[in-house]
Amino acid sequence: MSNGQLQLPKTLMPLILIGILAVIFISKSAVNIDAGEAGVLWKRFDGGVVTDQPPLGEGFHIVAPWNDVVVYEVRQQELFEKMKVLSSNGLDIILETSSWYMPRPADLGKLHQEKGKNYLERVIQPTLRSAARSVVGRYTPEQLYASKRDVIQSEIYDEAKKILDGQYIELNEVLVRDVTLPSTIKDAIERKLKQEQESLEYEFRLVTAAKEAEKQIIEAQGKADANRILSASLTDKILQDKGIEATIKLSESPNSKVIVIGSGKSGMPIILGNQ
Repeated sequence: MSNGQLQLPKTLMPLILIGILAVIFISKSAVNIDAGEAGVLWKRFDGGVVTDQPPLGEGFHIVAPWNDVVVYEVRQQELFEKMKVLSSNGLDIILETSSWYMPRPADLGKLHQEKGKNYLERVIQPTLRSAARSVVGRYTPEQLYASKRDVIQSEIYDEAKKILDGQYIELNEVLVRDVTLPSTIKDAIERKLKQEQESLEYEFRLVTAAKEAEKQIIEAQGKADANRILSASLTDKILQDKGIEATIKLSESPNSKVIVIGSGKSGMPIILGNQ
């Protein structure tokens, strides 16, 4: 010790220096990639971005300190968009969509090299907005309001996917969350739909009444035909024969009875019993 200062042995100085360099090396070389992420390796002295090998997966990695690793999220992500588009007749429509997307892990190096980390703003958003404007521009507000939401959802997805498939991005789904029309157009459409519904109900009542009237006519005609056939079949001879048969059966009964012969040439007998 000299002048109150601690003097380290000269043999320790190289070891301390090596230790400091080792700490710096490890801190610069150690890369930890979390769940749902992947890393793109950039080699400073060997061609830059590595595109011919898979990206670094989850876990701990050691890379040369002069190289770099750019970490991307490779889980499915959601993009919410609220945009103003034009219908086929030039009216403003507010469209709200949710898109599910993810970078294609096998092509992560190419995505980083050609698009960069802000690929969402550079590629996905412009593609979805263009597809939405193109699709909505084919339909009138009435079609969008009434029955075309599922159709435009599918068409936006198809158009956007064709583009994004060539940009190393996987588009999983496009959902149309809401379609907002100008209030005047919406009110007019609702009035029109209400009138159409009332007209359909009125037509239904007319058809029902006509069918009921037709049913009653058929039933009345059937009854009239039955009565006419019955009247034609009941001749005097048939009635006389039926009366004779009934008289014979009554006369065979053990109960005491009085038989009175009816007047007239074809008068039927009347049997009076005491029980």
